[in-house]
Amino acid sequence: MNFKYVLCLCLFSFLKLNAQTIVKSPDGNLHVSVSISNGMPLYSISYNAKTFLENSPLGLKTNVGDFSTGLVLKQNPDQNKIDETYQLPNIKQSNVYYEANEAVFSFTKENKPAIDVIFRVSNNNVAFKYKIHPQKEIMSCVVEEETSGFMLPQGTTTFLCPQSKPMTGYARSAPSYETSYVLDDAMGKNGIGEGYTFPCLFKVNNNGWVLISETGVDGNYCGSRLIGREKGLYTIGFPMPGENNGNGTAAPGIALPGETPWRTITIGETLAPIVATTIPFDLVQPKYKASKEYQYTKGTWSWIMKMDNNTTFPIQKQYIDFSAALGYETILVDALWDTQIGKEKIVELAEYGKSKNVGLYLWYNSNGYWNDAPQGPRGIMDNAAIRRQEMAWMKSIGVKGIKVDFFGGDKQVTMKLYEDILTDANDFGIMVIFHGCTLPRGWERMYPNYAASEAVLASENLYFGQVSCDNEAKNAATHTFIRNTVGSMDFGGSALNEFYNSDNIPNKGSKRITSDVFALATAVLFQSGVQHFALAPNNLTDAPVWAVNFMKEVPTTWDEVRFLEGYPGKYVILARRKGTKWLIAGINAQKETLKIKLKLPMIVSGTALQYYSDDEQLNEKKETLKVKKNQEAEIKIPCNGGILLSN
Repeated sequence: MNFKYVLCLCLFSFLKLNAQTIVKSPDGNLHVSVSISNGMPLYSISYNAKTFLENSPLGLKTNVGDFSTGLVLKQNPDQNKIDETYQLPNIKQSNVYYEANEAVFSFTKENKPAIDVIFRVSNNNVAFKYKIHPQKEIMSCVVEEETSGFMLPQGTTTFLCPQSKPMTGYARSAPSYETSYVLDDAMGKNGIGEGYTFPCLFKVNNNGWVLISETGVDGNYCGSRLIGREKGLYTIGFPMPGENNGNGTAAPGIALPGETPWRTITIGETLAPIVATTIPFDLVQPKYKASKEYQYTKGTWSWIMKMDNNTTFPIQKQYIDFSAALGYETILVDALWDTQIGKEKIVELAEYGKSKNVGLYLWYNSNGYWNDAPQGPRGIMDNAAIRRQEMAWMKSIGVKGIKVDFFGGDKQVTMKLYEDILTDANDFGIMVIFHGCTLPRGWERMYPNYAASEAVLASENLYFGQVSCDNEAKNAATHTFIRNTVGSMDFGGSALNEFYNSDNIPNKGSKRITSDVFALATAVLFQSGVQHFALAPNNLTDAPVWAVNFMKEVPTTWDEVRFLEGYPGKYVILARRKGTKWLIAGINAQKETLKIKLKLPMIVSGTALQYYSDDEQLNEKKETLKVKKNQEAEIKIPCNGGILLSN
């Protein structure tokens, strides 16, 4: 009997020590300790015996009971082992093996079931969520506050994106996850007073890194943010009341019994587990079946170089020809097509595209009462009946996808709108890109027709101002470690124009100060299954042939990613695999030229790699680089330059 009990504990990696239950990862390196102190539930996390989160609070406050204090923990948690394999073509890894140990901690209050806290611990990842039990006859509640916290050790530095204030920014459409990151900062701050957008990255002294985010958010809850407190504590914050023009509740309502989304914590002694994590997708399941086999494609769009006035029939026809010349499958017809082209001519454009094997993505304003953006089409995506009629029309002419813009809020009502748009679009075989929007939270797996989200200071800002161009390398070396680790990022980059204007005219508009190799490298560094690149038809004659050829061939879906070297905001070198081919991409934002002996464990010694690099003046050079016997290659990357290697 005792032997079986001990064997069970070993099998599921649970230990009971001094009124603390230790949940361990399958490899035994990651430990989560759950305890209760004076009726308050707590947890802490260590990795290889190093503390990454100190005792941190758990709990919820609802309108049917305060489940953050006065709780009693049942003696032994229910235990499960998770062992799952799944395939997902549009994330960083196409085949995923998810193994984790699960423990369900049940808490009572006043001798009645209150909440369960469900922990999942996999190698390098911790996740938890809450299940709220009915309270006598009460079968629904409002979660007024989530007291979940993350207590970082003293000396931790932060890499965070401040949440913007509601109803600010362009056409009062914020928050839209488009503020600049503050890197290597001290704790004890709260952004500009409204906390921070997920995901949130922390460097825990010399121990390693922590990435905090959430996944599984749909129309049954709100999106959350992180609130900075004193002494290293960060807590979950719900949307600001002023979001969505003050309409809708900031606190989510749920039916009982009901569950919250997952809070996720990725731990690594290096940045490798942060870059490679699949935890946003491991914890969720598809919400519906795909109505067709969706295609993940490359495309072009006129707006990034030519802006609103050129969303016209002749220009969009030119871009169809341009996409066809590149071998791309789509173009994105951006804002104002409803008035500057019109539906009748869109039908003609779609027919022309079919003759060139190029499909259309069409832009829409999200509309409703929550923004002042004047761009059309308006008054469609916020109304179910009208939206479905529009989607039926799109299906009839063969439209591939839509880009819906200007949301500006994380309230439950807005999350339901995202879900409704995706669900309706799937009925008509249409893929969906979101802009001016929230962070995707496991949506690649939850919604089969989901393509990508912006939720980042994206390429349009390079057009709008020189400051963004000057900081392009710094930002690119940041997104790779933070925003893009948790979901597809529709950045819309890889421009080959030297100047951001309609015809690459010198000294007109903002100037790109990064190299062409840098531009190509970001096509590999930035992950999104569907990409519309910032190329322009003039690139067929004024850009280097080798650069255009690379952009013709670069994949948008990958089978594997490996972190090689880097530091947020300074430099990054990643390797991505498609089939048997590896593409190794790097960029440098530091003033000093990066010189490094690069370990390439995935490449056989003696292999000759195709190598694109920059000299100190950012002139590109193409050569062959032979991998040494120790699987090393010596590389140099100047400031604002890049490298590309492929086998």
